[in-house]
Amino acid sequence: MRCILKKAFIFLLSISFAASCKSDKKIMSQNTVPVAKKMPKSLSIHGDTRIDNYYWLNDREDKEVLDYLNEEKTYYEKMMQHTVSFQNTLFEEMKSRIKEDDSSVPYRQNGYWYATRYELGKEYPIYSRKADLDNAEVQELFDCNVMAQGLDYFKLGGIAVSPNNELAVYGVDDVSRREYTLKVKNLSTGELYKDTIEKTTGGAVWANDNKTFFYSKKDPVTLRSDKIYKHVLGTSTVEDVLVFHEEDETFDCFVYKTKSKKYIVIGSSSTLTSEYRIIKSDDPNGDFTVFAERARGIEYSIAHYKDDFYILTNKDDATNFKLMKTAEANTSSASWEDFIPHRKDVLLEDIEIFKDFYVISERENGLAKIKIVRWDSGESYFLPFEDETYTAYVGTNPDFDTEIVRYGYNSLTTPSSIIDFNMRTQEKDIKKEQEVLGGKFLKENYTSERIWATARDGVKIPMSVVYHKDTKLDGSSPLLQYGYGSYGYTLDPNFSTVRLSLLDRGFIYVIAHVRGSEYLGRQWYEDGKLLKKQNSFTDFIDCSKYLIAHKYTSPEHLYAEGGSAGGLLMGAVVNMEPSLYHGVIAAVPFVDVVTTMLDDTIPLTTGEYDEWGNPNDKAYYEYMKAYSPYDNVTSIEYPNMLITTGLHDSQVQYWEPAKWVAKLRDLKKDSNLLLFDINMDAGHGGASGRFESLKEVAKEYAFLIDLEKKIN
Repeated sequence: MRCILKKAFIFLLSISFAASCKSDKKIMSQNTVPVAKKMPKSLSIHGDTRIDNYYWLNDREDKEVLDYLNEEKTYYEKMMQHTVSFQNTLFEEMKSRIKEDDSSVPYRQNGYWYATRYELGKEYPIYSRKADLDNAEVQELFDCNVMAQGLDYFKLGGIAVSPNNELAVYGVDDVSRREYTLKVKNLSTGELYKDTIEKTTGGAVWANDNKTFFYSKKDPVTLRSDKIYKHVLGTSTVEDVLVFHEEDETFDCFVYKTKSKKYIVIGSSSTLTSEYRIIKSDDPNGDFTVFAERARGIEYSIAHYKDDFYILTNKDDATNFKLMKTAEANTSSASWEDFIPHRKDVLLEDIEIFKDFYVISERENGLAKIKIVRWDSGESYFLPFEDETYTAYVGTNPDFDTEIVRYGYNSLTTPSSIIDFNMRTQEKDIKKEQEVLGGKFLKENYTSERIWATARDGVKIPMSVVYHKDTKLDGSSPLLQYGYGSYGYTLDPNFSTVRLSLLDRGFIYVIAHVRGSEYLGRQWYEDGKLLKKQNSFTDFIDCSKYLIAHKYTSPEHLYAEGGSAGGLLMGAVVNMEPSLYHGVIAAVPFVDVVTTMLDDTIPLTTGEYDEWGNPNDKAYYEYMKAYSPYDNVTSIEYPNMLITTGLHDSQVQYWEPAKWVAKLRDLKKDSNLLLFDINMDAGHGGASGRFESLKEVAKEYAFLIDLEKKIN
């Protein structure tokens, strides 16, 4: 994968200049490590000045910037050239386990069964439906393979079908900036209406008149969803009515319809605060009324049932959330009454409402639990799950008048199942079990467990572990440790057919459930953000040390990976403990924390002050500067590193990893690999095709496995 060059030799190879070039940008051959020019920029605040030599890389329209990115891409391809055949092997191996001509389990909504299928050799899904009638024919709604022809990237947004089942609003993103163009299709004739709306979030909600729909639009600069509009079919979009404008730059807004179909709801939320507005679906020209006014630090969400609303909230210091109830005629927070009280050791995550039952999703000691409760008697029970560590979730259940709840289940060793469970008879019907093709997978060949490391402050940090039963636990086995630890997002221990390509080659795979997620409840999140963010990094490091001490692996065989905010985690740990890891993958990493959080024109910045802090406040500035990966690159030896980005990334701008790579190349004192893989056609989520995305995983696995081969 790489010929390792001494830094002095790298420098000698990189000092030639093109005589015709008007700038001082260095021109590289394919065998030369790229060197970005330095253009020092002073960034001052709070009496402190930072010098950013690579600030100039933040203009994706600048030819010189694009030239540099292409040099990095060329260098990456050159250094990985010897693994191309192996990448193809991995890709075909991963692909061979997946059923190409696959389809989803149909779900019922408003008299139709909706399904998604994939056809042999095609990258994109096909959406269809069938009326809930005997001998009804399948109706094809959208063939994304046809819609994506000629495009480097394609993503179909939310499909909203009108109440009379005749029309659909849908969104299309062909750039990968998560900016969707809304279009309207007649599902009977296939006609596309002239109504086209740009710069939206991709979803819409129909009123009950079948001609009015509401949608959210994005700010063209920050990409913040800040406006809700009303559109009447057949009218010019310039006549669309602005029904809500979220002026607080730390909030985003969205719109949806309650499962009861009675209300259209506008939600507005920041990291710590929520507010909702409602109108009846039968009255699209009415005025939205505030459900309960926002109060700093109070989060809530609402569900409607009969004459009442049910509110999931952290009100009254309910750290792990509780469920409250109020009459639909009086929704102010002063009228809310406890329905399910707060519990210190149980995180209440969600509620799904049906005619005769409601279903509670909660998490206790890190494990997901699903509770079924009768409305009339209060009689309740939990669904039984047997694995030591697993993933369980309530699935797609749009129908209200049914006694069937659909849920999903899998574990690190158990393929996914979609199950229809009769809440009255307690009988379950496994509608689909994930097929692992190829004839080689046997569940009993793999072992999963949950282990606990002790962090430096004495807190126990859980880890989910999986490995092949023949893998040695004597310190000689390669191990990939994955982490995220932000936004309260919990990485559940999911089954992965792709991951088998590592496990079958002797790798151990570990998810470190560090603070910053909600794995152990809401306090677990609170203890890993703002001025406690460093806990996420030290937890990950302490998990690594535990794995080494207990002979799961050794520093020579330990690898780490994280993406987005997990890429920040990677950047922090390699600055703090670089010798612990032989290789690190940082995917679309958020690494220039201070500069980004000081720039309120960048997408996500203002909405994330409650997650990271606002560096316009000196205390937060100093704290995040102390861990920001880009600001803390120093002249030390770093592990082998693969860093990825997408030119059109709207979540983490490409220039963050670009600047980070440039600074690492300049300062690091080792001859280890530093590779920068840039997708010039995609954004935060990478390639849009289902098999194209496997090629990206194959690149990552080839990087890891090749490093391991060089040791052996």
